[in-house]
Amino acid sequence: MGITCSKFNYLDIFKMSSHRREVKVKAIIFGAPGAGKGTYSTRLKAKLGVEVIAMGDIFRAQVKENSELGKRVKSYVEKGALVPDEIVIEVLKQHLARIPQGVGVILDGFPRTLEQAKTLEEIFELDVILLLEVPDWIIIERLSSRRICKNCGAVYNTRFLKSKVEGICDKCGGELYQRSDDSPDVIKKRLKIYQDQTSPLLVYYKEKRMPIITSETNSIDSPPEPLVEQMYEELKKLKMALNV
Repeated sequence: MGITCSKFNYLDIFKMSSHRREVKVKAIIFGAPGAGKGTYSTRLKAKLGVEVIAMGDIFRAQVKENSELGKRVKSYVEKGALVPDEIVIEVLKQHLARIPQGVGVILDGFPRTLEQAKTLEEIFELDVILLLEVPDWIIIERLSSRRICKNCGAVYNTRFLKSKVEGICDKCGGELYQRSDDSPDVIKKRLKIYQDQTSPLLVYYKEKRMPIITSETNSIDSPPEPLVEQMYEELKKLKMALNV
């Protein structure tokens, strides 16, 4: 595993962020499905004191509740396809409006298209990109063996994090299930969508000279904590993290 930060003129970055030194970081966490965006953003949330808006979690919760929004997005989520821009942007605006002024934010699962990125510029002042690079074989292995509790949402893995009783949640006794978009065929489709539609966004942000912190994982069972610490240290170098 390792971590790098794209090379920029640090004086330029200092000037860019000095007028908002008291405002915590506003970031996008990028990575293919299964790269660990939720795992890393949750841990960074605790260290940075920011809020996390995870679009995938929001949509899945709505599908579970069978709400009007859930009904609209269900067919897209189950097929591993992207939810239409107008729906995603509407939901994002609603959640951004709930975050107190001056509180940092990590966006997980947005933007996924160039149009989404351009729209985001109108409502969100981005500081940095957090990029997770994980080989496809690790992602396929992770997701195809993932199981989730229908009741409390606890996550298990049939290979690395088994429940004590097969198919039963250790925490609440709920039934464990495999998400419909965690089958190998759907995972491969999701990875292709990521490469075709989301990866080009990195070119877009590089052209805008946006700082990019890149972390790499090459082991299927490597713990997240060391990379979280390294990511935090890189953010401090960019004057985008406060000591907590």
